[in-house]
Amino acid sequence: MKRTEVKALLDLKAKEYNQPNFIKNDPIQIPHSFSKLQDIEIMGFWAAMLAWGQRITIINKCRELIALMDGAPHDFVLNHQESDLKRMLHFKHRTFNTTDLLYFLAFFKDYYSKNHSLENAFSKFIKPSDKTVESGLIGFQQLFFSLEDAPARTQKHIATPLRKSACKRLNMFLRWMVRKDEAGVDFGLWNDIKPSQLVCPLDVHVERVAKKLRILRRKQTDWQAALELNRVLKRFDSEDPVKYDFALFGLGLEKF
Repeated sequence: MKRTEVKALLDLKAKEYNQPNFIKNDPIQIPHSFSKLQDIEIMGFWAAMLAWGQRITIINKCRELIALMDGAPHDFVLNHQESDLKRMLHFKHRTFNTTDLLYFLAFFKDYYSKNHSLENAFSKFIKPSDKTVESGLIGFQQLFFSLEDAPARTQKHIATPLRKSACKRLNMFLRWMVRKDEAGVDFGLWNDIKPSQLVCPLDVHVERVAKKLRILRRKQTDWQAALELNRVLKRFDSEDPVKYDFALFGLGLEKF
């Protein structure tokens, strides 16, 4: 396919999948079950970080986590007592275990006791002139593990470009928080990061379809691959390149 034909296809599919009915089958439904900013951020972050495996399993695990936090994540994060953590000890999803869960809670408690929104944990590392969120991802990962006795094992759950990761889950979370449009799938709650700086989440569906469309040629699934794909998507839409995540993911579900 010619690039003009690829763009036309992706524009069509982006509109088709970027619709409210997308929410009901996707982990983004988890933060959509809240109206408070901090609850949306906390559970949006958790849903993104736990996003591997079948979507229904991810959704069910997030619901389990919400129940463990009494349906009020921000309040629980700030006000839980040591005794409240006992109920958390059996939570597990794939390689995400109790140690990881307790550290996430510790970070959130420390962070939200000093900050109103999680946005600043990313945006303070990003300059308006930056082409992508790369510096924000690096800075956030370092901030996240800045607490004393941060467990080494938990670092595998928070990616960074410094380790050459494609940072799929963090890029997905940022898409949810930053993108703004009338469809209402993404939240568009954050204003200090520009949609044009976002990087498309490079999951298995997106990667396979992008390679089939010949807009991604790099063999490794790493940060450079994410940037390579993003450069092409920016040529299609310089202000909102990550809207094409809907198209590439949707085509993947269609077994394109």
